[in-house]
Amino acid sequence: MQADKEIISKNFIEQIIDKDIKEGNCTTVTTRFPPEPNGYLHIGHAKSILLNYGLAKKYGGKFNLRFDDTNPTKEKTEFVESIIADVKWIGGEFEDRLFFASDYFEQMYEGAVKLIKKGKAYVCELTADEIREYRGTLTEPGKNSPYRDRTIEENLALFEGMKNGEYPDGSKVLRAKIDMASPNINMRDPIIYRIARMTHHNTGDTWCIYPMYDFAHPIEDAIEGVTHSICTLEFEDHRPLYDWVVTELEYVNPPKQIEFAKMYLTNVITGKRYIKKLVEEGIVDGWDDPRLVSISALRRRGFTPESIKTFMELCGVSKSQSSVDYSMLEYCIREDLKLKRPRVMAVLDPVKLIITNYPEGQVEYVEASNNQENEEMGVRQVPFSRELYIDRQDFMIEPPKKYFRLFPGNEVRLMNAYFVTCTDYVTDQDGNVTEVHCTYDPETKSGSGFTGRKVKGTIHWVAASTAEKAEVRLYENIVDEEKGVYNEDGSLNLNPNSITVLKECYIEPSVKGAKAYESYQFLRHGYFCIDSKDSTEDHLVFNRIVSLKSSYKPE
Repeated sequence: MQADKEIISKNFIEQIIDKDIKEGNCTTVTTRFPPEPNGYLHIGHAKSILLNYGLAKKYGGKFNLRFDDTNPTKEKTEFVESIIADVKWIGGEFEDRLFFASDYFEQMYEGAVKLIKKGKAYVCELTADEIREYRGTLTEPGKNSPYRDRTIEENLALFEGMKNGEYPDGSKVLRAKIDMASPNINMRDPIIYRIARMTHHNTGDTWCIYPMYDFAHPIEDAIEGVTHSICTLEFEDHRPLYDWVVTELEYVNPPKQIEFAKMYLTNVITGKRYIKKLVEEGIVDGWDDPRLVSISALRRRGFTPESIKTFMELCGVSKSQSSVDYSMLEYCIREDLKLKRPRVMAVLDPVKLIITNYPEGQVEYVEASNNQENEEMGVRQVPFSRELYIDRQDFMIEPPKKYFRLFPGNEVRLMNAYFVTCTDYVTDQDGNVTEVHCTYDPETKSGSGFTGRKVKGTIHWVAASTAEKAEVRLYENIVDEEKGVYNEDGSLNLNPNSITVLKECYIEPSVKGAKAYESYQFLRHGYFCIDSKDSTEDHLVFNRIVSLKSSYKPE
């Protein structure tokens, strides 16, 4: 019974691997994450990294990072470097197994020659439009290219000429000879090599012909000894071609392709061309702008690898497409940070509070818990003085009913400190409050055991003379959630309020010297992280990771 439960708890990929091991199809599991270096990774890629790495780790196998760099028109070293950093950060430990498809260009060329010699590939001179026309439709078979029956010798000579740069770009392609009447369009003599005079980020100008992805990918997997080639569902129709390539090239113990459903997050932008447009138009400040869901953006925003891993575990692995609400990801980061990170007082919309009966120039220290839910994090001493900053929303001249914070004549507790009573306030010529005046009761100090009376409201504060001034950035979804991601014309529905920059915020001095990515809970405001790009020692910049409350409830 226990064994049955264990089998049921495994996802369908693990069940396939178990069967392969049991039947002797493989002894050691090897997986890989194979990104194309044509952009930055996003949250969907994180699922693939963690899935492939997790399977290798679970079965005591190996995990490779390999760049599918067969298209030099879109690839950059910048993307290679960012992807390596992302994979390491998220926890995909590939050790020294970093590979490039371009390292295998010679083997791929030899594989193509082998297919020609077997009568399984031919050089075709149809134009791209003609190839498309000859391919047929989903309901009608294709028709053979007039070049399909060239002799092996002619094809070998032409393909070598392609390699040697004797023909213009686009004038010839090498096609696999499979079946133009196949119900699977991918098997209708697909192109496996094209002429393209492009400088490659890794091989320079060594090659002027490049393999197509569907031909290169199975060869890469086979060379590296990958046992299970895990990919997303859009490659399911390509699997017969994948199997055809490794079979015709006669690889021993060829890899097995297995498809799983992509993860879709609601109301987020993951399309590379859309993000590229946002970057180029200056709407965001790069691929790592905290409003995006690239892995580098999530890292800069303050998400942790642990929170993303938890999120992926909650999403699970399946064959059916589904979408996940962004609030689930926010839930995961809250759960990860709430017992780990210190809680500090921060005033984001400040107004000065002056305690008129407190000694001028005096600074005392009050004790505050670093995390009320985790006593092991200990306590800290927070400076308190005559002049403080409080949040503007914590004072009202004419409050509504059930408003328990400061208003004229009302008494509240200053968190971890004293009871204060509002005696007066000052406004500017526009009626905006600039100062709140209070008196304090020295007997009411927090922790002193005072029980003489109780107050309903507690507000947080920061001592003006010792406060750290900071810039705080509040983020909302970059997409207008009510309208959805895209307009009818395909353009993006952008939220004009996706970022609010608060230039004059005050935080207690315990954050002084905080380094990039360090995070805190700002009491009552949410979780915040030091920005890795713009923050300096003299000018702290915090990004709001997530607010404190959520509509999401785990099942």
